[in-house]
Amino acid sequence: MEREVCQLELKVLYDICRIVGQILQLDQALNTILEVLSRSLAMERATIVLKDLETGLLKIRASHGLRQEERERGIYHPDEGITGLIFRSAQPFVVPDVRQEPLFLNKTKSRAIEKEGLSFIGVPILLHGRPVGVLSVDRLFGTEVSFQEDIRFLTIVAAIIAQFFELNLQVAEREKTLRRENLALRLEVSEKYNHFFMVGKSRPLVELGWLIQKVAPSKASVLLLGESGTGKTLIARIVHELSPRARGPFVKVNCAALPDNLLESELFGHERGAFTGAASTKTGRFEEADGGTIFLDEVGELSLPLQAKLLRFLHEREFERLGSTRTRKVDVRIVAATNKDLASAVKQGLFRGDLFYRLNVFPIHVPPLRERPEDIPLLAEYFLDKACGEYGKNLHFGPRAIAELKSYEWPGNVRELENLIERLVILVDGPLIDADDLPSFLKLHPEVPVRDAGVSLSRIEEMERREILGALERNNWIQSRAAKDLGLTLRQVGYRVRKYGLEAFIKNRQRSVGLPDIREPGSAS
Repeated sequence: MEREVCQLELKVLYDICRIVGQILQLDQALNTILEVLSRSLAMERATIVLKDLETGLLKIRASHGLRQEERERGIYHPDEGITGLIFRSAQPFVVPDVRQEPLFLNKTKSRAIEKEGLSFIGVPILLHGRPVGVLSVDRLFGTEVSFQEDIRFLTIVAAIIAQFFELNLQVAEREKTLRRENLALRLEVSEKYNHFFMVGKSRPLVELGWLIQKVAPSKASVLLLGESGTGKTLIARIVHELSPRARGPFVKVNCAALPDNLLESELFGHERGAFTGAASTKTGRFEEADGGTIFLDEVGELSLPLQAKLLRFLHEREFERLGSTRTRKVDVRIVAATNKDLASAVKQGLFRGDLFYRLNVFPIHVPPLRERPEDIPLLAEYFLDKACGEYGKNLHFGPRAIAELKSYEWPGNVRELENLIERLVILVDGPLIDADDLPSFLKLHPEVPVRDAGVSLSRIEEMERREILGALERNNWIQSRAAKDLGLTLRQVGYRVRKYGLEAFIKNRQRSVGLPDIREPGSAS
């Protein structure tokens, strides 16, 4: 008999382990466990009671052999009856004859108490040593099986139930965290969206907002065109958040940040051993963006071979990982951005025309700050309030400072304006930020020579000259640092310094900040 019981118990445990696929549907999994116990061991009225996290009461979460109204009556206080005793003590409890036990309340009214020989066994469901519920059954076997054997087996089952319960708690907490993060992200995007379009009343910005609202709900690919610092990444996020894909992922890829071989792996993924250093399988960004939006920033920097692979993906929405022959399909919306003139790049053979037309389904020009000067005071005040809050200061702009800010060309656009305002908040003691507090590169420098006498600069050349001066001033008039700041070589900066006749002016500035009067390496022609 003992051998038969052991075989039955092993079979029950095996059947319970097979329902692991139901583990995240806790009620279904618990009821299946009780069904297995009943079918294999002929038990009666098994119940799983769990503590309700809101009320603290012990409630029947799953049962077998109980009607709905009987189950609904199974609610206990932690200090009530045998169920409460097992929960409080975290110890098993056996009632050999329920007729003789005053603590046996029979709250479900499912048992005929007068029935001779009815026994009750309950064991605690422990999670990390603390009770979270109670598993109880009527007598499993006849008198030939000891109560200790019943308790041992039910304790094992209770341990499995505890693991199911813990996993569901972890998943619920994770989902709660994700919902909080998602809500926070949506609020952040909403806040940025409102500030982007409300801290600015210019016609170009109003038209931009209208275009975004029109295209966001559609499936069309979007191409964002505009200079660096105009807010293209934020607009891509806004398009995603206003689309039906808002609950899906938003994946960003900077196409200029990686060399071709790594960028291909980043986009499409690779299999283990696909190339030297591929020690494990990697999921590509297109796969990660499935059901959502992928933002390809600096798409104009893609090489021609990668352009061909991207074009195939846009045509068929399918690809293969590096080192794999398996074709994968994903549902992804493309939003791309560039600060290059792609139409001109197509004419020069640097960008595929067919890819350009695929990306250019709905082009959106993001206006530079110099095209909406009426927005500059509003943006400046917004960034000033934000920075003052962060640094605990109370500053405001004087009229001359605002006039200077409006007259500057802002080659770095909104990003440059925000960085400048933060710098001013750090440097100025206040309470007024006047024109004299602004860096000199914002002003037209009468002492700075402009080529040869009588030769005027074009608008683009004047912008470039100001950008060089701004980078030099930010970097203490050291040309090598300014070159790194601008993403140019030292020789390129040296050429522009000579082009605009700035050598003497820079030397004077260097002396004023205590630098030795020396020529930097690489500045000579």
